[in-house]
Amino acid sequence: MAKLNFNTELNDQQIRAVKTIEGPVLIIAGAGSGKTRVITYRIAHMLETGIPQSAILALTFTNKAAREMETRVKELTGKKLQNLTVSTFHAFGVRILREEIERLGYRKNFSIYDETDRTSAIKESLRECRLSTEGVDLYALGQLFSNVKIGRLTWGDGANDAYEPVYKEYQHSLKTYNALDFDDLLTLPIELFEQYPEALTRYRSRYRYIMVDEFQDTSFTQYRLMRLLSDRNVCVVGDDDQSIYSWRGASYENIVNFEKDFPGVTEIKLEQNYRSTSTILEAANGVISNNTNRKEKNLWSGNKGGKPVELFYPRNESEEADFIAATIKKIMIRERLKYDDFGVLLRTNSMTRSIEEAFLAENIPYRVSGGTSFFGRKEVKDVLSYLRLIANTSDDVNLLRIINTPRRGIGKNSIAALMEIAKKNHSTLWDAMEKLRYKADTLFQEAAKGKGELDGFMQLIETYREEMLGKRGLSAKTRALVESIDYWSYLVTEYSKNDKIAKWKFLNIESLIQSMETWEKDPDNFDPTLYAYLNRISLITRDDGDDEAGKGKVNLMTIHASKGLEFPVVFIAGAEEGIIPHERNMDEEEERRLFYVAITRARDKLFITSCLQRRRLQNTVECAPSPFLAEIPPHLIEYHEPDKAVESPEETENYFALIKSKFED
Repeated sequence: MAKLNFNTELNDQQIRAVKTIEGPVLIIAGAGSGKTRVITYRIAHMLETGIPQSAILALTFTNKAAREMETRVKELTGKKLQNLTVSTFHAFGVRILREEIERLGYRKNFSIYDETDRTSAIKESLRECRLSTEGVDLYALGQLFSNVKIGRLTWGDGANDAYEPVYKEYQHSLKTYNALDFDDLLTLPIELFEQYPEALTRYRSRYRYIMVDEFQDTSFTQYRLMRLLSDRNVCVVGDDDQSIYSWRGASYENIVNFEKDFPGVTEIKLEQNYRSTSTILEAANGVISNNTNRKEKNLWSGNKGGKPVELFYPRNESEEADFIAATIKKIMIRERLKYDDFGVLLRTNSMTRSIEEAFLAENIPYRVSGGTSFFGRKEVKDVLSYLRLIANTSDDVNLLRIINTPRRGIGKNSIAALMEIAKKNHSTLWDAMEKLRYKADTLFQEAAKGKGELDGFMQLIETYREEMLGKRGLSAKTRALVESIDYWSYLVTEYSKNDKIAKWKFLNIESLIQSMETWEKDPDNFDPTLYAYLNRISLITRDDGDDEAGKGKVNLMTIHASKGLEFPVVFIAGAEEGIIPHERNMDEEEERRLFYVAITRARDKLFITSCLQRRRLQNTVECAPSPFLAEIPPHLIEYHEPDKAVESPEETENYFALIKSKFED
């Protein structure tokens, strides 16, 4: 392969990190400091010095990261790399178990249970223990079993002891069916190495050089596995300031454990940021410096200066959303950016609704990452399906979605018979139900078993068709519809063991109706009818295919989902006390790290919004700004004032060019 040219591609600290390959190495890689570049160059350098591919093990967290790492090493070395192991922790666990699992009493052809399989196995274990599955939150029970298995909880010390027999039955059933769950892919290799030292010795001699990416995100279980495998030549790369996953078992304290378990660690700090302006980095440093449990570092950038951080205090979430939408359009025109150059970051996915509404009103395409779009949530889709069927009784898809939601005693056999009738008559399901009202021959015998319930369903739809079509007061009538079908009781029954989920889902429906009410009252809305509303909502779920003309979509996501990404322009919405930091997370330092991650996603421009009021539950509450805002050095902040209209000839020309592009194929 061609000799690697470090001097033109890497800075001094990066070169040091690449060339230090013997002994334990801790690389503290600040946000945007070229971490992936360092890892790939380090692997390429090891190969260049004669270390065989088979002796190198690189562990990361996602298949995407593993593929990217391997691709970039191939590009640097020009080699095929058949013997290099770049893998996620779990995939590496599978590799070990495929070779060694017979030692633990399993057969080599074991199955790996996904979430659905695991839930079924837990249900069966409850039945075997003569316990009812009715009303049991199977997801929560699965989380309990997971925490026990990985050692975060123990029976008699924080775990719900009533389920210990069920857990033992679940474990027994896994062994009986020669199956593993996701946690087993880490815990069983640890068990194997602790019981069979000769197997561990073989793996240690095979993988003499180990690297771990995103080390701050490792759980205690992953750390134990790495600790067992590692002899001396182990390199971990991470940033304690970006440790934001404690809720799923990650611990930034593994960095402290690493220094304790591997004496003589070489520590290398990567502090030059290649992503952001010095203004954004100074703001980020100002915030994160208030954490005490961290490695001291100071990110800096060769990209001197930069636009100030713009802070805006809108009256409420509607004004906040309008500001974000309008600003995106303004910047696109003035700076000729694409939609996917913008990132809008939120603390929780439940905050997307008002922003989605504003994007919809302004015809701004977007995608939601890190959760489901507000309009894609089941309870919201259920209500919209009723409205769509009321508007168009020929809509079989939406009819099938809500014919038995909430449950009204229309069985699967009746629905199957109706579908057969519709198929034979080349008609819609609604037409099939109409025929059933007046015909009673043998063809309709099966469907007729649910005739009374079907009649009731049809009368409901017909009543609201008469009430809603072409008339005003849509939001009030939708609220009445939700009450008529008693959707609240349906949610209470579905989530009988967790009324908080039922309440949250019902509040989403209330939020939908409130947004409908706001739309109706808009003085510029001259057609507040059901058809107009549904046409408007339909735009939100349209598929733009390949994002024509390269415009892409605005990235609307949680801060957690934004980690590892970057955007020229970033909006952090809802920077208020109780949201950032979140009232449910008692760890203020982790919440500050989360805010730091959000800030460092921005390359060129950062906007932060903090509402004076926000609607919570049924009430409008006064909001206080996030205390983290006071930690940004004041000289970096510019307070937003309403912007003047597009006026210059160049801006006008850009504006018309943008409009023209929307009509070009």
